[in-house]
Amino acid sequence: MLVLDTHVWHWWINQIPGKLPANIIGLISESEVVAISAISCFEMAWLVRHGRIEMDLAFDDWLSEVESNSGIQILPVTARIASQAVHLPGHHKDPQDRIIIATALHYNAKLISFDTVFSKYAKLDGYLIN
Repeated sequence: MLVLDTHVWHWWINQIPGKLPANIIGLISESEVVAISAISCFEMAWLVRHGRIEMDLAFDDWLSEVESNSGIQILPVTARIASQAVHLPGHHKDPQDRIIIATALHYNAKLISFDTVFSKYAKLDGYLIN
């Protein structure tokens, strides 16, 4: 399983040119299971609402389309994942990113992110792809 950080999901699903290197595109394309944390839906909605990302569709319509046609699994934020996110070292203050990291760890999945802070988490050694 590959878990995508929110920015990677956005670039992948919206086919933003020049953002993802060819090797990452290949990994995502060839993976049997590609997933995101449900918190990425919150993060995307927030970014759209605050004008940091523009979309041709209303966010809810876009999300419905993504859920129906992308093949990307949306993983729930469970109590265990929430707890694990709280107990991660304090490298990252962003709670959404902490939940994304905890989700990948919970599922023992590879995590694709270009967030430079993620590499500070020793628990992601061997799991982080950037």
